[in-house]
Amino acid sequence: MRSPAEMPAPALFVAFCAILHISHAFYLPGLAPVNFCKADSEEAKCKSDVTLYVNRLNTDESVIPFEYHHFDFCLPQNEYDSPVENLGQVVFGERIRPSPYKIKFLEPTNCSAVCKKTYHKNNKDEMSKLLLLKRGISLNYQHHWIVDNMPVTWCYFLDEERQYCSEGFPMGCFVKEKRGLSDLCTISPSYKPNTYYLFNHVELIITYHSGRNEDWGTEFEGNGGRIVSVKVIPRSIKHESMDKLECNPDKAKPLEIPYGDLPSDLDIIYSYSVKFHENNTVKWSSRWDYILETMPHTNIQWFSILNSLVIVLFLTGMVAMILLRTLHKDIARYNQMDCGEDVQEDFGWKLVHGDVFRPPRKGMLLAVFLGSGTQVFCMVLVTLAFACMGFLSPANRGALMTCAMVLFVWLGTPAGYVSARIYKSFGGEKWKSNVLLTSMLCPGFVFGLFFIMNLILWAKGSSAAVPFATLLALLGLWFGVSVPLTFVGAYFGFRKRILEHPVRTNQIPRQIPDQNLYTRPIPGIIMGGVLPFGCIFIQLFFILNSIWSSQTYYMFGFLFLVFIILVITCSETTVLLCYFHLCAEDYHWWWRSFLTSGFTSFYLFVYCIHYFETKLNIEDAASTFLYYGYTLIIVFLFFLLTGTIGFFACFLFVRKIYSVVKVD
Repeated sequence: MRSPAEMPAPALFVAFCAILHISHAFYLPGLAPVNFCKADSEEAKCKSDVTLYVNRLNTDESVIPFEYHHFDFCLPQNEYDSPVENLGQVVFGERIRPSPYKIKFLEPTNCSAVCKKTYHKNNKDEMSKLLLLKRGISLNYQHHWIVDNMPVTWCYFLDEERQYCSEGFPMGCFVKEKRGLSDLCTISPSYKPNTYYLFNHVELIITYHSGRNEDWGTEFEGNGGRIVSVKVIPRSIKHESMDKLECNPDKAKPLEIPYGDLPSDLDIIYSYSVKFHENNTVKWSSRWDYILETMPHTNIQWFSILNSLVIVLFLTGMVAMILLRTLHKDIARYNQMDCGEDVQEDFGWKLVHGDVFRPPRKGMLLAVFLGSGTQVFCMVLVTLAFACMGFLSPANRGALMTCAMVLFVWLGTPAGYVSARIYKSFGGEKWKSNVLLTSMLCPGFVFGLFFIMNLILWAKGSSAAVPFATLLALLGLWFGVSVPLTFVGAYFGFRKRILEHPVRTNQIPRQIPDQNLYTRPIPGIIMGGVLPFGCIFIQLFFILNSIWSSQTYYMFGFLFLVFIILVITCSETTVLLCYFHLCAEDYHWWWRSFLTSGFTSFYLFVYCIHYFETKLNIEDAASTFLYYGYTLIIVFLFFLLTGTIGFFACFLFVRKIYSVVKVD
């Protein structure tokens, strides 16, 4: 993979990419290494037990994930001895639990039984558990296991050259009458049609770095090391009994579960094997590379993002140059007219100088949206900055979501301040209503949608259902931290002097002449969101994959750069359209500037619909409702973000041009 600095680009762009490449080098693991050694080793600073954790099971065919114990798998003795989960993990539905698999470092296990499950055909409870297993297999639910904070990967070849390492592996497969290319059961051509095959045996291959020729490995003397990868090979094997295990796939028969009723009682024996492989060429700090490099479209993402960013940079530069040159001529012409002896009638955007700062309708709502948009903007900016510096790496599970929510809560002060300042500049006097709406309206809409979807997940018994105690904690953060901070910000905002505009507002509004098609409000708003969306849609595919397909997203450097380009594009597009509207003597720019860049969220919603129809195989109504519910939250927050960017860019632009020009 080539570094960004090797790509042909302008000097400024090369400098940006060089910085991003440096940050990419250190943020991926993000956690301290753990040294392992044999159980009979005398070293006290190492661990001999390799703990295997199980996480939730999910699928691309449903938005509803389930905990490991939801299905009738083997459970450990200490079922509730789980690691502490942060707020982001709980909200995202991660439920990390201990597993019944016992692993000792450098102690291979050939074929060991875990437990035995018996299903009597006349027992309704056992048949319902078996039916749940069948349903999970038919929907392609995936296991997600964790060892040493690394995902247990299932690696297979997409074709003769490309290998893909998935962070999950299927719980089984169902053979259909007509097999497709994406059918999991193509891994074994001997599988029969209309039959379920449960992967009850796993072969774990643990690769480790022994520490030879390394400073940290001198004390091990070949009896220890650091884990750099854990791969799994799932198999369906029919064992005769707990005492007679056969884990050789060439000799053992697959475990078949009929499509309909059981002809007789069914015994399922779960087993596992563990192998250790030494590889001193892979450093612990780069142990995630094999997952990231085998992800589909990784190279496409790298080159397409670079090309699209160059195009957007040149395009926005051209827009800025045209705007500045045209505006410079207007200002020079107007100032020449004012200094000349002959007095000529004003025309263009100077004609509306007495109405351009007239307060808009629904100014309270606009101020509330701007306050919440500022809160979202600051949250995204700080979160991406921390992610680029390596504090929110994929290895630090749930840290990204935790950071975003905590920042949103603590950024209530700028939200209240901005909302109060804007509302006061509109001449508003209902400061109590302004503060309450700023702290309640947008967060309440998001929390209301989240609560409704949480009820559905709770009814389905999903692991993504946020516990009641966590909901109370979120409400506590909202009302105990965010709301008071919003009041503090509003207090300082209302105490400030009212914003003084460079020109006075006439008492009688000026009549707006008939507008052309491209200067009318709706066409202008629709066109305004095209260019900002064009600079982010490439990243959207990978972001949505990380959310709905459990793929790791790690290109935070590029994401931060795309965010900066989004800010520039929204600002320049909105300013350009605002200038055209003012030249057409239409001075209603307040709401239009917010909606012009905010309309980018509409294209985001359309793209999410396209992703749902083409990339996901969701069919049930509950999952569809959940998908569009979460999408609506994302789109609404994105609407506030982009709308706020466009408004403040236009606000500064209008104040600047009317303060430079000499107005009678």
